[in-house]
Amino acid sequence: MRFVRHPGPPALERETTTPCHAHLLSLSLQAGQSVNEAVTGALGNAGFSSAYVHLENVALAPMRYVIPAPAPDASHVAWDSDTCAPENGATIEQAGVIAGVRDGQPFIHCHGIWLEQDRSRRAGHLLPHEAIMASDATVWAWGIEGAAFIVRDDAETNFRLFSAEAAEPVGAHAGRSNAVACTVRPNGDISLAIESACVRHGIREAAVFGLGSLAGIDFADGRHVPSYATEVMIREAGVSSASGAARCEIEAMLVDMDGTIHEGRLAHGRNPVCVTFEILIVAKA
Repeated sequence: MRFVRHPGPPALERETTTPCHAHLLSLSLQAGQSVNEAVTGALGNAGFSSAYVHLENVALAPMRYVIPAPAPDASHVAWDSDTCAPENGATIEQAGVIAGVRDGQPFIHCHGIWLEQDRSRRAGHLLPHEAIMASDATVWAWGIEGAAFIVRDDAETNFRLFSAEAAEPVGAHAGRSNAVACTVRPNGDISLAIESACVRHGIREAAVFGLGSLAGIDFADGRHVPSYATEVMIREAGVSSASGAARCEIEAMLVDMDGTIHEGRLAHGRNPVCVTFEILIVAKA
């Protein structure tokens, strides 16, 4: 399988998993705020600091984003492109958000796909402080208690990345879990990592949400994307144990280093993580 060599020493723990309780939420986002402020503010009002949030049909103006690009030097394996700034903004078709904390402040990581004013379809990594809500919007989310996504310095990749960590449980569900927060390190296959997390925590059936980067892509229909860095959003994914063993199937949307959008079902066991992947696994009742 493809392998990406990062500048720092590989961490011993390749997947970090933390049991938690996920609460399905409806969030009202306010026009005039940055996406970071709108999402984290609405989550805070609901009593949560960490979550997975799904954005759909959300108008932004101005809109700012980047796509993956080669690193300018050997200090990183990949980097971001110059900032893309579509004239007159854009409307998010779909985007996934992991919300958590960076330097003690609310922070989000967002990958998605959007329509610009000329109806051209683009995708990438949203710059959350530089993209502004053009109108109010209502979105859904899974707020989590008992776990948190916290940005930490990562020696292996030399990036600052979300880490899934235990947090003080609160409320009626303290001590009970129906979900797992997970972060996956480079070079592990994303489907196998999710299956491993489910086995570790006794989950047999689950819905899976998240975003991250993969080192090239193999699709189940035989298509291959050679770009060694991609920005990926899980469009739909689940874990089933109908055959006896947990198996994860993922429908993904991604953008490569040329700005080309690719969509489809990932080939099982053939898609290694490039830099990181942030996951919320929610067990089915």
